[in-house]
Amino acid sequence: MSASLHSPPTLAGSNQTRMADYTLAGLSESWVGSLTLNLLCYATVFVPGYFLIWYFKKSKYIERAGSGLVPRLITSCVYGQSYDKLATTDPSHTRSLPPEKSFSAKCMQLSFCFLGLQMSYLTWGVLQEKIMTKEYHNSEGSIGHFKDSQFLVFVNRILAFMLAAMYLTCTRQPRHTAPIYKYSYCSFSNIMSSWCQYEALKYVTFPTQVLAKASKVIPTMIMGKIIASKKYEYYEYVTAMLISVGMTLFLLGSTEAHGTTSSTTTMSGVIILVGYMSFDAFTSNWQGELFSQHKMSSVQMMCGVNLFSCLLTTTSLVQQGTFSLSLQFMLTYPAFFWDSLILSVCSATGQLFIYYTISVFGPVVFIIIMTIRQGLAILLSCFIYSHPITLMGILGILLVFTAIFLRIYCSYRLRQVQQRKTPPDTTKV
Repeated sequence: MSASLHSPPTLAGSNQTRMADYTLAGLSESWVGSLTLNLLCYATVFVPGYFLIWYFKKSKYIERAGSGLVPRLITSCVYGQSYDKLATTDPSHTRSLPPEKSFSAKCMQLSFCFLGLQMSYLTWGVLQEKIMTKEYHNSEGSIGHFKDSQFLVFVNRILAFMLAAMYLTCTRQPRHTAPIYKYSYCSFSNIMSSWCQYEALKYVTFPTQVLAKASKVIPTMIMGKIIASKKYEYYEYVTAMLISVGMTLFLLGSTEAHGTTSSTTTMSGVIILVGYMSFDAFTSNWQGELFSQHKMSSVQMMCGVNLFSCLLTTTSLVQQGTFSLSLQFMLTYPAFFWDSLILSVCSATGQLFIYYTISVFGPVVFIIIMTIRQGLAILLSCFIYSHPITLMGILGILLVFTAIFLRIYCSYRLRQVQQRKTPPDTTKV
């Protein structure tokens, strides 16, 4: 009697479990459902973290914190370390400047940065498109199509975090003063922009995605107005308008090339690309504010952002049960394992080349190199994966890159004029 009474609830429970699994699987099939699940999983980290930080600040924990490892860790996470103005007396800050390099040495250094950035990000772009749009085959003849964008974000971030952590361990860095929790904001937006970047390839072509990335100056300006109340020059508004027109021409040309009924460029893809540009714009502006307030090094920023990125993506992947599925896919299709590994290596080394190029040659040279890279990426993708582009699309591409180079030139000339107007500093150090 007891067996018959307990068997129906057990059967009902198993049916409910299977229905829940089917519901989650169906939900994750659409980009809206996948985004919703990811955000709910991230909330399991952010909500408890918010209340913990609120509690420590409300209870004035710093006034009673001890000198042990845990109190120091809590203080660094919640309060940070006060900026030490006497740090400028450190010998590392007063040592003599390195001797000026010869012209040939500078050319070699610039060639090294140019080739490093091009090889890293062109390879990364080709593999990115391959992983998200192509099928994988194994020796047994089975065919698989990888769909989990979040797992690719994780494998990129974990290697970047390890490289940054090792670099910080082996080199002398400025004193870190920022509360560690502040990295979580730009880490979240960085994860979301990367997720949108991968997810968009399910709906738009890679050239469309690259051109959208080249057009991110528009949301960057909007976010700059919102976050930091920045003011922009007239030429910046003009070039932003030209970029918008060029992007519109390219999208119309892409739709014409594929036919009006094609799903290659869809409204979903456009929405995801807008999300990518918005999140990426927030990331750069928030990081800029952190740099200006706390004076951390670029590698410290890289380590802090990737630390939270690993925490958030790992939590979400484990909670959704997709971490093991992705690892199983990796074991089933060895080619995917090597593609993911090379993708991560290119992403991590690319970040190091970015920081090195900016520190040696400045942001203008870096922007020019990356703009060239975006043009080459479009050509490479069209050549390898046979993406058709109409004359209208080509005009759109040319207009976007012309506007970008015009923006770079105007910015450079304006900075030269401002430097000539500023009297030289004759104060002896």
